[in-house]
Amino acid sequence: MPETIKVDIAPADQVTALLYPAGASNSAGISLILGHGAGTDQRNAFMVSFATELAERGIEAVTFNFLYTEHRRRIPDRNDRLEVCYRAVIDAVRHRIGRNKLAIGGKSMGGRIASQVAANTPLDLAGLVFLGYPLHPPGKPDQLRSKHLPSIRAPMLFVQGARDAFGTPDELRPIIRELGTAAELFVIEDGDHSFKVPKKTGIPQQDVYRSILGHVVQWLNEAARHPN
Repeated sequence: MPETIKVDIAPADQVTALLYPAGASNSAGISLILGHGAGTDQRNAFMVSFATELAERGIEAVTFNFLYTEHRRRIPDRNDRLEVCYRAVIDAVRHRIGRNKLAIGGKSMGGRIASQVAANTPLDLAGLVFLGYPLHPPGKPDQLRSKHLPSIRAPMLFVQGARDAFGTPDELRPIIRELGTAAELFVIEDGDHSFKVPKKTGIPQQDVYRSILGHVVQWLNEAARHPN
C-alpha cells in the first residue's frame, strides 16, 4: 500500500501525495514523481497501475493531486499555480527519499508542468519522464509548448503514441533533435494519447503498458548511472 503524504502548498492549502516504495531487494535508488493529466487525478487507474508497477520494478514512485483536483474542481489552475504545487511536492519528497536520485515527469499536463518547473528552477534531477507530452492542443499544431525545453538541464524521455492528437512523434522529432543527446523518443506504434492501441492490432493493451514500463525503468537506470 502506498504511503500518504500531506504537502503544504499555502498556509490554508494542502494536497495529497502517495509514495509507492520500491522493495528493498530490488531498489534502484531512484524516486520518480509523476503528475496526473488535466482530466484525471492520482487515483486514476493508469496512474495507480503505473506507479505500482514501477515500484515492483525497483523505482520508487510518487503521485500527487494538483490543488484544483484536491478540491474536486474540474478546470485546471493557471500554469503558475500548477508549478507552485509541483515545486511543493518536490520539496516534500526530497525529505522522504534519502539518498535516492530524483526524477520528475507525468502524464500529459503533469509532464508539461514538470518540464516547466525543471526549466525555471535549478534542480538536481536524474531525468524527466513525459508520458504523452502535450506538444500542442488537439487541432492546433501552431500552438507549440516546447519553447522552454532547451532550458532543461537533465535528460528527457518522451513516450509518445504514434496517433497522439496532442503531438505525433513526427512533430516531436525535430524538437528532440534540437535538444541533442539529452532527449530520447520512445514511440508506441498505433498508440493514442493514452497509449491505447486498436483491437485490430491484436496486441494486448497490457503488453503495451509493460513495454512502456520496461523502457522507462531501463532509461531511468541508465540516466542515473550517467548524470548529465
